[in-house]
Amino acid sequence: MSKANFDPLKFVGATKFQTRFRPFVRFFVNRFWKFSLIGFDQIPKTGPAILCANHISFLDSVFLLTHSPRNMSVVGKSEYMDSWKTRWLFTKIGMIPLDRSGGESASSAMIAVEAVLARGELFGIFPEGTRSRDGKLYKGRTGAARLALKFGCPIYPVGITGTSAIMAPDTVMPKFGKKCKIEIGPPIDTQKYMSRTDDPEVLRELTDEVMSKIQALTNQQYLYEYAPKRSSVNRTHI
Repeated sequence: MSKANFDPLKFVGATKFQTRFRPFVRFFVNRFWKFSLIGFDQIPKTGPAILCANHISFLDSVFLLTHSPRNMSVVGKSEYMDSWKTRWLFTKIGMIPLDRSGGESASSAMIAVEAVLARGELFGIFPEGTRSRDGKLYKGRTGAARLALKFGCPIYPVGITGTSAIMAPDTVMPKFGKKCKIEIGPPIDTQKYMSRTDDPEVLRELTDEVMSKIQALTNQQYLYEYAPKRSSVNRTHI
């Protein structure tokens, strides 16, 4: 199934498979790596909520989803749909594929995400839109803010550190025995923005607040520009 042939609306997010999958994977990852988990008790037991995290490694979503106290759906790049192995596994565990080039399929993915929040479930997203290959924190995209204001749900900033040393971008095998810290900060009160939903600047303001809270958790250098694509980073280092 190529990117051109899949319909994101067919992917429903987290299912009962993830309920069984998370404890199983957590058993193993907790033996391979040492985790410091902070603030997970803040995640509400019921109702919709959005977790916004920085993104420095492929393992970010794995570790965050694995240690979540509730099922959580996430978006992932549509390229994972090109292989039947990753397509089967990632969609089973709650990934909704997103074509990052935009267009109709990207809009369909957002409709699928809206269905997740409408059911009162958790949704995880990386506002930078791609992994940071230099360890810096980049300007966030406004999708999470748009969803939060539409559903009136809180956004929890998440800071992940250590995963770049475990599995850096473009590497195949992780390094075992290293430490990872995942810290969930206090929820951002999106209600204070609700009276300004017709203001074209409100999504940017809320997104910038989210990124500021993430930066406070990770202490990454923050660049107010969108993360470069992989090819751009590679050209920079040639």
